[in-house]
Amino acid sequence: MRILLSLSLILFFLNANLAQDAKINQSLYPDAEILDLKIDVVYLASDYLEGRQTGKPGEALAAEYIIHRFKKLGWTPKGADDSFLQPFPFKTITNPHANPDDAPIAGTGHNVVAYLDNGAANTVVVGGHYDHLGWGDVGGSLHAHEKAIHNGADDNASGIAAMLRMAEILAERKVGTQNNYLFIAFSGEEMGLFGSKYFVNNPTVPLASINYMLNMDMVGRLNEERVLAVNAVGTSPVWNELLPNIKRGRLKIKTTDSGIGPSDHTSFYLKDIPVLHFFTGQHRQYHKPEDDVPLINFSGIYDVSEFLMAIIEGLDTKGKIEFTKTKQTKERSAAAFKVTLGVMPDYVYSGTGMKIDAVIEGRVAHKAGLKDGDVVLKIGDTEVKDIYGYMEGLSKHKAGDKANVVVKRGKKEVTVEVTF
Repeated sequence: MRILLSLSLILFFLNANLAQDAKINQSLYPDAEILDLKIDVVYLASDYLEGRQTGKPGEALAAEYIIHRFKKLGWTPKGADDSFLQPFPFKTITNPHANPDDAPIAGTGHNVVAYLDNGAANTVVVGGHYDHLGWGDVGGSLHAHEKAIHNGADDNASGIAAMLRMAEILAERKVGTQNNYLFIAFSGEEMGLFGSKYFVNNPTVPLASINYMLNMDMVGRLNEERVLAVNAVGTSPVWNELLPNIKRGRLKIKTTDSGIGPSDHTSFYLKDIPVLHFFTGQHRQYHKPEDDVPLINFSGIYDVSEFLMAIIEGLDTKGKIEFTKTKQTKERSAAAFKVTLGVMPDYVYSGTGMKIDAVIEGRVAHKAGLKDGDVVLKIGDTEVKDIYGYMEGLSKHKAGDKANVVVKRGKKEVTVEVTF
């Protein structure tokens, strides 16, 4: 009854709040399927769920809704004790220098695990996290003002909506019948991948039977260039053979190799399982209350789910695919830097340099006059050809240092002095 009452409210919001509708070419997208995507995102990103923080009532409401959707599609539970839910303990680590093993248990989160049994030898895992930052109380919020609900429409109601659309397609059993499917909505991701780490250490299907894992995290803001970031392509030789030939969704893909990344696919990679991570890019609303429904590109979510379905169909008769370890890119963690520019990088930018997606107000770049859309070409003496060059440039400075930063702004190169 609670879900039915909530869904009735959704119909009102669908008519009032969806700015992206005008951008959809209706001839390309089935109305009913776009409506389903909207309903899923609007509910999961509603204030009623108070930001879906792990261990809070909003997480339970979100889990209840996802279970309701899986039941209607005819999927069976594959959590703990014949339930869709898989409980797991999580910790809240407030001191970044503390040993996480010494931190006390803060509460219990819940993965939602659903299964489609095709009687196959191998199982494909498709996942995305459904938790978010609540009122911004947990680490990771970039909101600098009074407490507010972080609805996480892109992060990651969008990934869950895409996953549920794929679940509906596979439930018809017209495609992908040579694998079983385990769909997992993870919680605890924002706190440190707690849900996915717990699952791979307490799997509800044998790990040896898992063929590969596809992870969607923030797929709701496909840009005008239609760039989809596909990470971890180095985890199997099949990815580079298959991905360039996929035309469904009319997407341009930008790939990286490493199986390690800040999302739930990492937990599976560390168990020697081939993975892919799909991401439509960061934005200035990331980890803020402004990440909300009106900014979601629903036709983009549809296209991303089509791309993943093409992967599943393309590999259906290939048997179990090969896993390969990846060389870890020389990424530096945020803790390794003593300074920052205070910008959001554009992770789907494929040109030379590091494109600034958003300048954070009041931070170093903002004070120096850098602008959204500037492309950083040089920090001090360090040439910046990509995000890693940007990291290298930052690592050479400390608080109080001054440095010239060269950016491309439109067709011009502009030099500004920043003070870290």
